Amino acid sequence: MRGDMAWGVIEKDLDGLTKRLEATSQNIANMNTPRYARKEVSFEDQLKEVIDAPRRLPLKLSNPKHFSNVKLSLDEVIPGERQVGYEVYRLDSNNVDPETETARLAESRMLHTAMTRALTRKISMYRKAIGGGA
Repeated sequence: MRGDMAWGVIEKDLDGLTKRLEATSQNIANMNTPRYARKEVSFEDQLKEVIDAPRRLPLKLSNPKHFSNVKLSLDEVIPGERQVGYEVYRLDSNNVDPETETARLAESRMLHTAMTRALTRKISMYRKAIGGGA
């Protein structure tokens, strides 16, 4: 919904969690591939920065090339995927630990489910406010 920051945060969080689920699934699928470097997806810090932005005093930008000290919109939050190649887990240079990846997959799935439930509650509140009933 336009103008509702919670709606945008839920959308960005679901987008980031979906990308993390995909990366973790790829890691598990390639756990026996020699020289495979596992992938990580991070976005929570960026999302927190946007949420906390109203509490921070933004610097005045006098030139479009200047950097801002706060992220001003949710559009600037982009889940970042990176390969972690400096950690070596096995002798064949594969760094995927199946137990760690399975735990990450379960955590990401639970967070995704929680955000989906929050989205469902938000839609229910809008329906009730519009007059569509419970």
